[in-house]
Amino acid sequence: MKKQYHVNLTKEERNHLADMLMGGTRKVRVIKRAQILLKAADGWSDQQIADALHVGRATAERIRKRYAEGGLAIALYDKKRNRVYERKIDGEVEARLIALVSSSPPAGHKRWTLRLLADHLVRLEEVPFDSISPEAIRQTLKKTNLSLGEEKSG
Repeated sequence: MKKQYHVNLTKEERNHLADMLMGGTRKVRVIKRAQILLKAADGWSDQQIADALHVGRATAERIRKRYAEGGLAIALYDKKRNRVYERKIDGEVEARLIALVSSSPPAGHKRWTLRLLADHLVRLEEVPFDSISPEAIRQTLKKTNLSLGEEKSG
């Protein structure tokens, strides 16, 4: 099968990769990627690279593709995660949660649980959304230094 992505390293890139492999401390992942790029530039197939470096064939193929599409830095280092999560719990919902935790638990329950708090907030329509995860409740309680544990004596 003909390779779709070719690795044509410049002399500077090749020297940079060789210097990386000669010394210093780097993550093993980065070293493997540098080795993959050097072998790919020398005309090795993905399967030959995989066998020689003890990586998967798909890994060699993926690094070759990342180099072809994004360059050396993209191929060597992990891409930055740029996903931003929108917080559901704002100040108003946080205040309602604190009031709820401070109240006594519903009948049949000894104490509040994260899941019970999440369900109770949504069921009472005290929050402007259809669901909330127990993890969001946990993070908010941790941020406000509240605990659902048993009361301590002494």
